[in-house]
Amino acid sequence: MKLLLDFLPIVLFFVSFKWAGSNLEQTQSLLEPLLTSVSSAEIQTAQLPILLATVVAILATVLQIIYQKATGKKVENMQWIGLALIAVFGGATLILQNETFIKWKPTVLYLAMAAGFLIAYAFKRNPIEMMMKGQVDLPAHAWATLLWAWVSFFVVMAVLNIVVAYTFSTEVWVDFKLFGSLGATLVFVVGQGIYMSKHMKESSEAK
Repeated sequence: MKLLLDFLPIVLFFVSFKWAGSNLEQTQSLLEPLLTSVSSAEIQTAQLPILLATVVAILATVLQIIYQKATGKKVENMQWIGLALIAVFGGATLILQNETFIKWKPTVLYLAMAAGFLIAYAFKRNPIEMMMKGQVDLPAHAWATLLWAWVSFFVVMAVLNIVVAYTFSTEVWVDFKLFGSLGATLVFVVGQGIYMSKHMKESSEAK
């Protein structure tokens, strides 16, 4: 459930981008009041889908935080960072009407998460263990392996995002942003589960 909630802004980004591409006149009518108030640049028709998707992503992320606060659920530090990044990079995209900024946002977020994990580990704290130790019992070396696996995953995804963004069209990048990132995350989480189940047995036998 949490994974689906985390990916909701990406899903809405994808849906609004596709809708805008097929409804340019309606999209322009929706965006003109907003964009003319924050930018003096003339709205380019080709930019309309990514601009609407950016507005939707910003709103979805804000509403996601509000929902979690209203339901008493903890808002994690990385979610606050994600909110700050979508506000900065999304805002720059809207003001300058330049899709480069929103394309860099996932890479910056992935690298921020990798850096956060490494900084915590440098202070003898393993974020993966801290999040899951109450539910899962693993030996110390397994927790360390999981942390490095997540750091590697974040770095790979950061690089892939930029490669796709600058190698293919914006439409392909939007498809990758949803299907590529979601698919890769699901595969990675399944692999993590298999690894954890193996070492849960090891920890149990050691006792």
